[in-house]
Parts: sequence; structure tokens; C-alpha cells
Amino acid sequence: MNDSIATVSKWLTRIFEHEAGYSNDPDDDGNWTGGKTGQGELKGTKFGIAANTYSHLDIKNLTIDEAAEIYIKDFLQPLRADHYANSVAYQLLDFAINSGQGGVKTAIKRLQRAAGLVADGIVGPKTLIKMAQYTEADLVMLILSERLFYLTTLDKWNLYGKGWARRIAQNLRYGAEDS
Repeated sequence: MNDSIATVSKWLTRIFEHEAGYSNDPDDDGNWTGGKTGQGELKGTKFGIAANTYSHLDIKNLTIDEAAEIYIKDFLQPLRADHYANSVAYQLLDFAINSGQGGVKTAIKRLQRAAGLVADGIVGPKTLIKMAQYTEADLVMLILSERLFYLTTLDKWNLYGKGWARRIAQNLRYGAEDS
């Protein structure tokens, strides 16, 4: 990964476009501090930072800079994004953010599963060696296909599936631009 400020800034701009501003949709589990509809306090989501994972934050007043810091510390670093080409790192980041609580592990497990590895959610030597056997474009396609498959298994697919599918369609374009 080219972890230049410009590259990360481009990724965050894309994610902020996907995630938009503040939302307090009562049907979205992530908007509740308890992680399920109707459980805990309805604090919402802003810039993709959700109440179910960050219940201690004032979500409504979260700044873009605070969200960016969270993405770098809690998503890019655990994904070990510096071990992948930019296009792959971006796709994993967006997958993790869109997957809510436990999203980093979900994105890694799905990548591992698509590559025929034991899906343990840890980016270790076996995962890195296996990923090196694929082209950058192939990894992008594997991530996006696994992501779409995963999303269609979720209970909320009927409610949010159209938006999720559009996000993946946009990410296919980004994959073409970035590879």
C-alpha cells in the first residue's frame, strides 16, 4: 500500500460519499448502542461510525477528522493495509467499514475464504503468501464477489440491499480505476 496522505485521503473521500452524514434510522442495528434494533440508545451513525461499536462517542457531533482518525487506527492498521496494493487495501477498508461491528474480521475472513484459506480473520504469513499469488485485479474481484455474497445472507438485505449493491457497483468502478 502506498500509505501517502493523498492516497488515504482519496479513500476516505470515497467512503464519506458512501456513508454520507448523520443517520439515525431506527431499523439499522448499527444505530443502536446495544447493536440490535430497539436495544440501548438510538445514537445513530455518522460517516460510517456507528453507535453499536462506538457507543461512547457523541455520534451526531462527530467531525470528519475524528472519523478519519478512527478509520486509520481501528480499520486500516488492523487490516494490515500496508501489505496490499492500493486497490486491494481500499476494497478491504470499505468492506470492513460497511460490515459494521466486527467488520475488520469479517472482511479478512471473507478474503481468506475466497482464496481457499482457513478463515480465521487474522492477516498472518499464510494469508499474505496466498494473496501474493493473485493479481491485484483478481483480489479486487474476489473481495467484491465475496462481499456481495455475504451481504445477501444478511437479514437486512431486503431493506438495505439495493444501496449495498450500488455501493459495490461503484467499488467495481473504483477497482478499474485503481488497478
